[in-house]
Amino acid sequence: MSMLSIENVTAGYVEEIDILRDVSLEVKEGAITGIIGANGAGKSTVLKTIFGFLHPRQGKIKFQGREIQNNLPYQMKEMGISYMLQEHSTFHDLSINDNLLLGAWTFRQDKKRVNRRMEEIYNFFPVLSERKAEKAGYLSGGLLRMLSVGKEIMSEPTLLMIDEPSVGLQPNIVTEIYDLLIKIAQQGTTILIVDQNIMKALEVSDYMYMLDMGEVKQGGPKEDFEEDIREMIKVSLMAE
Repeated sequence: MSMLSIENVTAGYVEEIDILRDVSLEVKEGAITGIIGANGAGKSTVLKTIFGFLHPRQGKIKFQGREIQNNLPYQMKEMGISYMLQEHSTFHDLSINDNLLLGAWTFRQDKKRVNRRMEEIYNFFPVLSERKAEKAGYLSGGLLRMLSVGKEIMSEPTLLMIDEPSVGLQPNIVTEIYDLLIKIAQQGTTILIVDQNIMKALEVSDYMYMLDMGEVKQGGPKEDFEEDIREMIKVSLMAE
C-alpha cells in the first residue's frame, strides 16, 4: 500500500531553473525506501519539496491519498511527517533532554504523552539517557546524529524522512546508525532515506530510486536492479 506518492513533480529554488524534472516515485507503507545518486542529483531537493520547504512548479504529492504539495512544513509535522536534515537538527546550547522535548511540540500540552515518549526514547537510546542533562554541543558526531533521530521520532511520525544519515561519521558509527533505522522501521515507522552511501542504502532499503540530474533513472524493489548498482560501484572503484 502506498503511503506517499510523487507524481510528475518539477521543482527548483529559482524560477525557471528546475532541479527536479518530472520526478515520480512511491513510498510504500512499512517499508524503507532509499534514494541514491551523485552530488547534485536532486536527492535532498526531493525531501525539501515533500516537506514543503519548496513547492512544485508542476505535479502532485500525495500523503495517505491527500494532496499536500501546497502545505507548509508545520502542517507536514502535524500530519505525521518528520524530516531529519543533513545538518544536525539540534540546538547545541540546550541539553539532550530539552532537545528531545522540542520534538514533542505538536503535543506539548499532553504531559502524559510527553512523559511516555521521553521514557520510550531513552529506552531506545540508553546512551542519551545517561547524559540527558549534558548540552548537545558537547556530543560527538555519532551521538548528535542519534539525538537528531530521537528528536524527530518523539512525535511518533508515520513517515520519517532522513537526509544523509551517515555523512561525516566513522564506519562503526555508520553501522550503528543504520541498525537504529532498521529498528525504527520494525516498530512501524515508514522511512524515506536519501544517501550517498550506496552500499548501506542497498543493505537496509526495501525499495530504491536512482536519481541523476534531477530525473529518476531507475526505481522499484531493490532486487530489480541490485546487480546494476553493484556493477556501478565496482566500475567507480576501479576508476579511482
